[in-house]
Amino acid sequence: MEASRGIGTFVVWDYLVFAAMLLVSAVIGIYYAFAGGGQQTSQDFLMGGRGMTAVPVALSLTASFMSAVTILGTPSEVYRFGAIYTIFAFTYTSVVVISAEVFLPVFYKLGITSTYEYLELRFNKYVRLCGTILFIVQTILYTGIVIYAPALALNQVTGFDLWGAVVATGAVCTFYCTMGGLKAVVWTDVFQVGIMVAGFASVLIRASVVQGGISTILSDAYNGGRLNFWNFDPNPLQRHTFWTIIIGGTFTWTGIYGVNQSQVQRYISCKSRFQAKMSLYINLVGLWVILICAVFCGLALYSRYHDCDPWTAKKVSAPDQLMPYMVLDILQDYPGLPGLFVACVYSGTLSTVSSSINALAAVTVEDLIKPRFRSLSERSLSWISQGTSVLYGALCIGMAALASLMGALLQAALSIFGMVGGPLLGLFTLGTLVPFANSVGAFVGLMAGFTVSLWVGIGAQLYPPLSERTLPLSLETYGCNSTSNVTDLLVATEMPFSTSAFQVYSVARTPLMDNWYSLSYLYFSTLGTFVTVLVGIIISLLTGGRKQNLDSRFLLTKEDFLSNFNIFKKKKHVLNYKSHPMEDGGTDNPAFNHIELNVTDPSGKINGTRL
Repeated sequence: MEASRGIGTFVVWDYLVFAAMLLVSAVIGIYYAFAGGGQQTSQDFLMGGRGMTAVPVALSLTASFMSAVTILGTPSEVYRFGAIYTIFAFTYTSVVVISAEVFLPVFYKLGITSTYEYLELRFNKYVRLCGTILFIVQTILYTGIVIYAPALALNQVTGFDLWGAVVATGAVCTFYCTMGGLKAVVWTDVFQVGIMVAGFASVLIRASVVQGGISTILSDAYNGGRLNFWNFDPNPLQRHTFWTIIIGGTFTWTGIYGVNQSQVQRYISCKSRFQAKMSLYINLVGLWVILICAVFCGLALYSRYHDCDPWTAKKVSAPDQLMPYMVLDILQDYPGLPGLFVACVYSGTLSTVSSSINALAAVTVEDLIKPRFRSLSERSLSWISQGTSVLYGALCIGMAALASLMGALLQAALSIFGMVGGPLLGLFTLGTLVPFANSVGAFVGLMAGFTVSLWVGIGAQLYPPLSERTLPLSLETYGCNSTSNVTDLLVATEMPFSTSAFQVYSVARTPLMDNWYSLSYLYFSTLGTFVTVLVGIIISLLTGGRKQNLDSRFLLTKEDFLSNFNIFKKKKHVLNYKSHPMEDGGTDNPAFNHIELNVTDPSGKINGTRL
């Protein structure tokens, strides 16, 4: 690479492409605000009237998984640590199978809107409240960072206006979420997936041309040790090995796909359980495509800069700026294409933020407002849902402003996603798979799991593991004019994304730091899940869990699995779970209906949970 060659800058065409992406997203929101009579009920607004089909929901699930953090973070991850990240393809497969076969059947047959409704049906309202609060705090924190981190990276490389981008994306997102509800969220995600794939494709095609073909990229990657797919070291302290990615990754992502409201809300809005399962399996193909694109971009990054690393040469201040740097380098002669890449990054942001806002609105209405104000009409609930969407949109923009001041805490907040997800996954696992788990065991288990994963997670942030645990690969600068020392900036980050303000403190290392706090970040969730389930089982057994009489609808049963083979047979059971008549105002929710909860079995005992 020619060292003296400068990178391009943003021109009018780039801004136009970006503005067009925002405009189309807003128009989709306006369309669904009025199409089909608009958002008449809270069910229309939050669940798309439970009439969605598999393909758009699958693309929507893919889009919201793929935040801007993925688009900027995964290529720089591969650039620094190698293509072992590709093993996540196997992880995604197991995550989708677990979500579709374990959690989806239970949630779908209960006809719930909020996943935390299930916690009240299965345990009690206090466990539900804990789950709801954890979700709200975690999601607002995460969403603020998802808005701010890419805006900062793009601003520092391209000069793209930082706060203009933050406010514009936050405002457009809030607008179409509030106007069009879940249908608008799903269909804008479909559009944004197209933009993301186009952005990746433009970078990959141009990089292949510039570098002289895919064979050159793979050859450079091989010579630089980047094709390190197989590392079977069983040590849980190593950041990425085959086992940490397969085992730890499965728990981390099942916490997001299997039980996180943002994802579950989409697939249970499908018109049938078959469509819901199909949406998850089709989405798996999308995840693979995105993973391959992102990994290839990382290899292209290495091929382009294998002899002159822009990070070590101080041309960029953090690894998450490498991707925008390469885009301006190789696409500078094509006005509009750098803008397409920025639109691709912000599509990642919009899709993640919109699903978060819609999920936050659903959880607030279903878990905090409905149980306390039962006399509210469906029309009022629809208005309240829209109002909470505006509120959470503003909160997320505010959180992005706070993220700019948080400095080194940015990355700590991002790993909270893993720390909170594990214990919540453990809680739902207790509910669906352990018949004798009771509310006392569930509550104590959740607190224990949360405490342990918070302890190890915060410890790892304050005292990051040494580089022999993270295995960063060498970065060279012999092709540059700069004479910076290569080892200056080889500081490992805990998560597959980095932040510009992340700092490492030099402290004397203790055995606690070198062992407990050096646990691979992917195992935070695994640890939280296991502690929650184990403590939950023990406490439930000690507090008479075996004596409770439980409705089998709250558990995963053999019939749930066998019903997979009923598609081609005459249906034995109808998936319409309502045993009571629906009012004209919309779908009444069984979670808050006294008739639904007091199901009498032949022995005359009452099953279920009373509010």
